[in-house]
Amino acid sequence: MADSQKWQPLDRDALAARVAQDIPEGWSVNLGIGIPTLVGNYVPPEREVVFHSENGIVGMGPAPAPDRINRWLINASSQYVTLRPGGSYMSHSDSFALVRGGHLDLCVLGAFQVAENGDLANWARSEDDNAPAIGGAMDLAAGAKRIWIVMEHSTRSGEARLLRRCTYPLTAAACVKRVYTELAVIDVTERGFVVTDMVPGLTIEELQERTGATLAKPG
Repeated sequence: MADSQKWQPLDRDALAARVAQDIPEGWSVNLGIGIPTLVGNYVPPEREVVFHSENGIVGMGPAPAPDRINRWLINASSQYVTLRPGGSYMSHSDSFALVRGGHLDLCVLGAFQVAENGDLANWARSEDDNAPAIGGAMDLAAGAKRIWIVMEHSTRSGEARLLRRCTYPLTAAACVKRVYTELAVIDVTERGFVVTDMVPGLTIEELQERTGATLAKPG
């Protein structure tokens, strides 16, 4: 039986919802470009999580309905967002002072590669990448208390993204605490990668085949 008949990978929205499930009450959180921007759509409204966008928003809400768009209210990815009650705006310099001052509990970023010691590589790789600017990943990786990564488990050609050592230039060293992919949730620990959750039907052996570093189970 083919793998695709035994288990189903998470789509982008289900992956974002899986990340949102783990964000505790009261945390201040920055969301990076790509799948991370979807996370704010899935935190329950009764759970108080303060979302920050480095272009100068604190208290960012989910994406608006098409008929409720405020064209002046966008996140750092130039996507339309909303403002939750109590939210506010600030200057770009104040926003980065918040990041660099260690006031964020969590930043959720995308990545191309993560090493088993937590090294992060998420630089744009070519002129075709559609990131709107160099971004604040370096500041966020150094300033946030925790870095969680959301990314596809493998490249389109089947190459592993979770590795013993990154082969791309590093954005930051030893900063990643957890990785979410469409197949699993993996913590970065002193023992290396530890698998804490997998999609139903997937085995640890199948996951290991798709990973460029040794995977361990909790305990």
